[in-house]
Amino acid sequence: MGDAAVIMVCWLVYIALTGSLTPSNLALGGAVSVLAWWLVPRHTRSPNLRNLPRAAWALARYVVMVLWHMVRSGLQVARIVLDPHLPVRPGIVAIPSGCRSEWATALSAHAISLSPGETVVEMDAAGTMYTHCLDATRSVLHVAEAQAMRRDLLALIIPDQAEPEGP
Repeated sequence: MGDAAVIMVCWLVYIALTGSLTPSNLALGGAVSVLAWWLVPRHTRSPNLRNLPRAAWALARYVVMVLWHMVRSGLQVARIVLDPHLPVRPGIVAIPSGCRSEWATALSAHAISLSPGETVVEMDAAGTMYTHCLDATRSVLHVAEAQAMRRDLLALIIPDQAEPEGP
């Protein structure tokens, strides 16, 4: 698909989402589409369509995983808050991202921060996310498994951007 076709598809999606055919909205949609095309790096403009079904499935799994973590964490936070003894054991947990790109690390940090009771407060140059947790003792047990799942799904969604580190 050529650059003009990509811009046209983006423009049509914009028009479909806004639902307005006014001249100003059509012009704005064109400008937004060209700007989006210009901002995307050249090497990612032509996606490998053979990987599209696998990437779409990984994206669906990633969204479900993030939603599940949000619900589960919300219930855990509600249980902590409603407990008369308020069993809070706050702390900072270091979570190595394991992602090669800053974009994949940022998406992973966003997924962590969406979960109630956890907030990424800092990231270092190596991609380690320092996360404040309401119950740090419980979080330490699940950090590696949850981050590995996020990293693996992001590697499928964003090829060449989130490859796992190490063997």
